[in-house]
Amino acid sequence: MKSLQDAFYNWLSIKVVSDARPNDKAAKETLEHFELVLKEDHKIDEVVRLEYNEDLYFVYYLLNGEEKSMRFPKDLIDFMLNAIEREPDKYPIIEE
Repeated sequence: MKSLQDAFYNWLSIKVVSDARPNDKAAKETLEHFELVLKEDHKIDEVVRLEYNEDLYFVYYLLNGEEKSMRFPKDLIDFMLNAIEREPDKYPIIEE
């Protein structure tokens, strides 16, 4: 993943799905993959917190000990979860 923004976009999209589907092994494994991408490829120390409002998600993270943030349009991040909820038969939960 070349850009930090792309890495956070993918991480946040699957985090929303994983949080909504806590028993979904595939979502959990994908989330873990993107957490590694953030740590190993982009040297993110940790995600400090997530916040959201009606329009945006805000990701606060530590990079070299300094808190930084990014924001993403809520409709783009929620797209995958909304697709899953519209057609749950296409996206069965794969439990551990």
